[in-house]
Amino acid sequence: MATITKLPSGSWRVQVRRKGKYASETFLRRGDGEAWARAIEHRIDCGEPILLEATATKTFGGLIDLHKSDLAQVGKRLGRSKAASLEFLSARLGKLKPSELDREKLIEFGKERAKEGAGPVTLSIDLGYIKTILSHAAAVHGVFASTEGIDLARIALTRLGLVGKSNERDRRPTDAEIDALITVLEDNPRQTIPVGRIIRFAIATAMRQDEICRATWATTTLEQRCC
Repeated sequence: MATITKLPSGSWRVQVRRKGKYASETFLRRGDGEAWARAIEHRIDCGEPILLEATATKTFGGLIDLHKSDLAQVGKRLGRSKAASLEFLSARLGKLKPSELDREKLIEFGKERAKEGAGPVTLSIDLGYIKTILSHAAAVHGVFASTEGIDLARIALTRLGLVGKSNERDRRPTDAEIDALITVLEDNPRQTIPVGRIIRFAIATAMRQDEICRATWATTTLEQRCC
């Protein structure tokens, strides 16, 4: 069964998932989208190719949408950081064809990001997500998308000092430093969030921010950790 969604622009996005195949296209009229979906489903049932060139896989932004849709289908939720990164990459590189994400384009992208203030770690994460999207499209949907350009761009940007690892931490904060930090936060009359309790809870459980924000009494017991 096709999924048909009305976009803010008034157009209709039609997505077809059938027998492990995926196709997506946008139409001005819903009726045209329904007819296209029936035709695509028929081709899949007959074992015929569905012409990926005519689907969302023709742009990098389309591959990002496909990746997110695949994860949602199997119940995997994007973390806040990854979701924000993919949103940025879609806005910045989404209109490009996968084949256009070559070494030269990605080196240019890296230099521009550095000028905008992105650090070596941030740029490394960007390149990692670009490779993840292209690899996913190739492995799951058979969309040819070479990742060689990403690897070469990473080498070049690393030698330029624009890609790198974060500095290794060589110590932990002392109890006195933690107490001082919490005191400053709690003495702020404009602070309404119980930051002190959140900090101590985070230290005690080693949970991440999104995990802490999802924690409820219903999912908390003395016998097991929060989910």
